Amino acid sequence: MRGMISAMLFAAFPIYASPAMGGTVQKISAHDGTVIVQFDGVVDRADVFTLAAPDRIAIDVSGATAGQSAFAGGSVQNIRQRQFSADTARIVLDLAEPAVVTNGNFSADGKSLRLSLRPVPLAEFSGTVARGKTQIIPPVAFRADPPKRRYEVTAPIRVNVGKGLPLVSGPADDSLPLVVIDAGHGGHDPGAISPHGGQLEKDVTLAIAKSVRDEMLKSGRVRVALTRDTDKFIVLQDRFQLARKLRADLFISIHADSAESPEATGGTVYTLSEVASDREAQRLAARENKANIINGVNLGGADANVSSILIDLTQRETMNVSADFAKLLLREAMPNMRIRGNSHRFASFIVLKAPDTPSVLFETGYLSNEADVTFSASQSGQGKVARALANAIQVHFARRIAVR
Repeated sequence: MRGMISAMLFAAFPIYASPAMGGTVQKISAHDGTVIVQFDGVVDRADVFTLAAPDRIAIDVSGATAGQSAFAGGSVQNIRQRQFSADTARIVLDLAEPAVVTNGNFSADGKSLRLSLRPVPLAEFSGTVARGKTQIIPPVAFRADPPKRRYEVTAPIRVNVGKGLPLVSGPADDSLPLVVIDAGHGGHDPGAISPHGGQLEKDVTLAIAKSVRDEMLKSGRVRVALTRDTDKFIVLQDRFQLARKLRADLFISIHADSAESPEATGGTVYTLSEVASDREAQRLAARENKANIINGVNLGGADANVSSILIDLTQRETMNVSADFAKLLLREAMPNMRIRGNSHRFASFIVLKAPDTPSVLFETGYLSNEADVTFSASQSGQGKVARALANAIQVHFARRIAVR
């Protein structure tokens, strides 16, 4: 009920939400002719422009959330920031004297913007105002880094994998939403291996998946299926195809990766990147056999242009729903477990590429971190992850029902 009321309030009053990707402004400092803006994640770009009466420099950072910490000095007498739009933070530098930006660039990791300022005569400042915006692009791409493995698994692709459908648990009511939980890895593919006790990712993810299933079934409001409930190997494509065959309303793939740094800690939620989804839509539209059912629409009788448009619209809607659920999951997870900074990321993982099934990949922590592996491998930690997921799922479907 609380979720339904929240959904109706969101529908009634437009608000600015945090951007689905990017970073929050952590600190701004101005001194000795240099302004440095630090973020906790990679932003999209920065547009810098000057304004007169009063004299000031504005910085619009796309893909960023405004913060609070700021320290002014030198030519800058005051720094202000606010959320200019849903995905743009605006930073305003109030000038003690006319000054212009002579150079601007991002750091190599894309998480810091440095601007060089120089005091100028009023005429030169006015000319800069007339020129308008200067755009600065980070040097890194807007995507998550691929997982780094210390081993390699080679296995033949078996054509009969995934022919059967997993058991659906819960009430025998097809009108209830169906959630498919995918325990990452399995069989001869162990996934990450913890240096702290030798725990295998495939075992940790299966234990968490079962805990999530049991927790969700307590409500009696959803049906649940696991892509695997034993230690078996399933090829990546079959994982999300099982969800599509079952006509799932939500697909969640659970992982517990490793990192080069043992200090890396916390959960992360991934959804499909827009670039990856565009490529996938093109591949689907280019297939010779167009008898696929996409979101209940049979594309068999449609020409190539219509098929491409229908797939694109469907996949974009699926991406939006996935991103909304990712935010909700992070909100519910924060009180229960460690969450990374810049915790919602975008990637082109194969398991996220179902065009008509909202999908997220939930990295519950790092097996390379001693605290994370202790949490993920314990019944207590698995229960906390399960409750966070179950709460997010219930609110998600309550909102979907309210919208309909």
